[in-house]
Amino acid sequence: MRIARLDTPTGPRHAVALGDRWHLIVSPFAAPVVYTGESIPAGEAVLLASVDPRVVVGIGHNQPGHALPMQAWHKSVHTVAGTGDSITAVRGVGTVNIEGELAVVIGRSASNLTLANAFDAVLGYTVANDVTNVDQGAVDERNFQGKSGTNYTPLGPWIETDLADPENVATEVVINGAVVVNSGSFNLPSSVAAALVYVTKWLTLEAGDVVLTGAPGTDLPVKPGDTVDITLAGIGTLSNTIA
Repeated sequence: MRIARLDTPTGPRHAVALGDRWHLIVSPFAAPVVYTGESIPAGEAVLLASVDPRVVVGIGHNQPGHALPMQAWHKSVHTVAGTGDSITAVRGVGTVNIEGELAVVIGRSASNLTLANAFDAVLGYTVANDVTNVDQGAVDERNFQGKSGTNYTPLGPWIETDLADPENVATEVVINGAVVVNSGSFNLPSSVAAALVYVTKWLTLEAGDVVLTGAPGTDLPVKPGDTVDITLAGIGTLSNTIA
């Protein structure tokens, strides 16, 4: 099931894709899904960030070749943006990287998950761009300065609830129309499930919270004017420009 968050005259609403229309629902976390009876043609829908989280957790040291133990940090929810939104690069402080990642959207309260039940707590998956001023890592090990820019966490274009295998999601990054990286969650040193286990050992996650699982070699420098398209197989394409 594909669940989007749409801009409507009555405010942000969630909807499910059925045919060529988005059908509004009461809540993405209800089981079964309750439809309101309203719908919007797909061509007229304005997509917002696929989820409005209270908590965004990034996973560090989860890149190919990284020898350090997995770590995590909070990324401000004020950096969340949607597909089509412009990312305002913080200038004058070094290189700005985009990072194409698989993002996990939590579906229920989750603490002390195990490898066996980690995915039971998941609503679905979306595409994330963990934008970073990479040179700030040398002076700010908590990742606050490097990851707090305007729209530094695009999420979208929607949530996919029926992903065949989160550990085997191909990722393609295109900058200005040219394919620059092909990778996937299969290249993460620590698995998606292991990331959820680690986070929920220390923090209880709630419905709508997001875990960014790491960049599998998809961290690339960008400059103002660049257009970035990140496609995750089985989910969709997140598109943003750098301002």
